[in-house]
Amino acid sequence: MNSNSPVRSSLPATPAKRGFFRWSICAMLFFALTINYLDRFVLGILSPELIKKFGWTPADYTDIVFCFEIAYAIGLASFGRLLDWLGTRRGFVLSIVTWSLAAAGHALMSTIAGFGFMRFLLGLGESGVFPAAVKTTAEWFPRKERALVAGIFNSGSNVGAITAPLLVPWLFVQFGWQCAFLVTGAAGFVWLAVWLLLYQTPAKSKRLSPDERAYIESDPPEPVSKKIPWLVLLRLKQTWAFIVAKFMTDAAWRWYFYLLPLFFNQKFNLSITEFGLHFVIIYVTADLGSIGGGYISTFLLGRGWSVNASRKTALLACSLCTVPVAFAGVVANEWVAVGLVALAAAAHQGFSSNIFTTVSDMFPKSAVASVVGLGGTAGAFGAMTLLWVTKWLFQNVAAGADNNSVYRTLFIIAGSCYLVSLALFHILAPRLKPVSPGEVG
Repeated sequence: MNSNSPVRSSLPATPAKRGFFRWSICAMLFFALTINYLDRFVLGILSPELIKKFGWTPADYTDIVFCFEIAYAIGLASFGRLLDWLGTRRGFVLSIVTWSLAAAGHALMSTIAGFGFMRFLLGLGESGVFPAAVKTTAEWFPRKERALVAGIFNSGSNVGAITAPLLVPWLFVQFGWQCAFLVTGAAGFVWLAVWLLLYQTPAKSKRLSPDERAYIESDPPEPVSKKIPWLVLLRLKQTWAFIVAKFMTDAAWRWYFYLLPLFFNQKFNLSITEFGLHFVIIYVTADLGSIGGGYISTFLLGRGWSVNASRKTALLACSLCTVPVAFAGVVANEWVAVGLVALAAAAHQGFSSNIFTTVSDMFPKSAVASVVGLGGTAGAFGAMTLLWVTKWLFQNVAAGADNNSVYRTLFIIAGSCYLVSLALFHILAPRLKPVSPGEVG
């Protein structure tokens, strides 16, 4: 990777920074991710109680969350291209209205099929948020700020994950499980009102000063500005580098927020009112990892390292920090398990901040949402694959025994997939070379 040698960055000098309005857009992305993950986490937090209430098995619960991943894969495959057509303003509206209605709609369900249907709708709506956030970042920030911005908005997912185990059990105890879905589902409409009031593209925004607009547009012109068809994107090694990385690492991350509540409930006998602090520690640490991972590559770029060396150094550091989680399934102390998972969650979020940024490093703005969508689809297929493995393990390996052997196997997978994915990413994109006009014909 040649990341030990601080190769001078090819990024040009930029005019002095003037104005801070672009950071209000970053804040909107942060809160969008917060609400997105809050809504996504509610079912997982309530899963121990819903399994008892409706008589589900762990395999039944796996079937329900599998429906989300099917829709997420479908949505990401199409939402990226839809965003390139609709633009981020209208695309975000479509996404958040769909997922907020679906999140609240869980309160009306009582069957496996009903919950599965609402998870499917939730997956369709939520599939738009990451392509839209990355596309917005490419539009509103110069290249050297994008990794930090990605780290900040990506940390919103951890804030949602922190809020859920604090808010949801309280709503459950005070008002019932239906209220938890209704209240969290309503949050998206508050965000939507502010978004419609605030957001325009930089070219149209009246809140942006001329100096700040010049700073945002200070990167050299992109060699490719036209929309790139999917079939052309899928011929590029740069696209497959991102696809492979997302397939492997999203599987582990999504397994965490689907199954960690059951892990702590079944291995350490914690109820949903008792594991709030555990998840706060995990996702506060993950929040620090998200911002820290983005800061590492931004810092190295500022020291004159190349984009390739900066991004991959950060990715390697994060990958190494996921390895210890392989032991989380065998430790006897719940707080040791929390520490191992927290380190892995922080490392994942740092890895994610940088892997998302490589898309805007390699592709023109006109293709960013499409590539992120393709990678997200691959991530959903990775998650589906691991969920299928999980269901098979619950039904076969753990049949007639406890589920600890299932969790041990899955933590080993989670501890190994990041280094493998980074190796494959480097093979496919050894220099993070931007797409050239000749490659897209």
